Amino acid sequence: MSDADPAQPGPGQRWSTWRSVAKGQRGPEPLPEWLVTRDAAFDTELGILKTGKEADAFLLERAVPLGAAPASGDPASDGDGAAERCLLVAKRYRSLDHGQFHRGTEYNEGRRTRRTRDQRAMEDRKSAWGRAVSATQWADAEFVALRDAWSAGAPVPYPVQIDGTEVLMEFIGTEEPDESGVLQAVAAPRLTQERPSDDLLESYWEQLTHGMSVLARLGFAHGDLSPYNILADGERLVIIDLPQVVDLAANPFSSEVLLRDCRTVCSWFTARGLDVDPDALFADLLAQAF
Repeated sequence: MSDADPAQPGPGQRWSTWRSVAKGQRGPEPLPEWLVTRDAAFDTELGILKTGKEADAFLLERAVPLGAAPASGDPASDGDGAAERCLLVAKRYRSLDHGQFHRGTEYNEGRRTRRTRDQRAMEDRKSAWGRAVSATQWADAEFVALRDAWSAGAPVPYPVQIDGTEVLMEFIGTEEPDESGVLQAVAAPRLTQERPSDDLLESYWEQLTHGMSVLARLGFAHGDLSPYNILADGERLVIIDLPQVVDLAANPFSSEVLLRDCRTVCSWFTARGLDVDPDALFADLLAQAF
């Protein structure tokens, strides 16, 4: 018989970090009903979802174990004995020692850190502090972009919280039983993998242009938009990977970046038979931005 205490984190687990970060580092209200915020919850790492140039994405389960007593300061349980759980993605940014922050100058034009010391450190990338600040800045940029975009109604994952270089966000996908009946998380496929019907293709286009319009009205261009960072979750599209959002007013490269986004996504839709015009989309987004 195991001596493990079910009320204490085991291997690969930690206490929920929801209340360990400041309120400003948590996602916007209203909080989604699926989100677990109880102090008694554990974060259990379930494996890696994706590796990237700047960050790796891990699958986490946040759950309150059955029979666990509420932790100090935890809201009272609803008393029905059911375990509360949700799946999250933990996106962890690497320092410049291990990451490849491509086109960093192009994206960072117009951005400034809150502290002059940090700005100087970032400009001196040979220093350990400068490399650490840069990684934190990319995480912060993605969290802020997701928060603003989600609040404005853009189709992006809900940003749960940020802690240093780790951004926790909504898992986009489903859970399906394996051969033994155990539920397994299945991430939504990328748009590039899909061959939608004509009707669904038109719906996807409407959803995508709506999302790009919301970003434009916020003063942003995605900056790296392509079918590889758009998820097809059934009949809905979800835009992901927003650390490099470009300020349309402050960044001197913004028009070029926005036009590149338009051409990239339009190329995919055109190849599948939908008559779309990247120049018309670009002009429309600029008009909404300004």
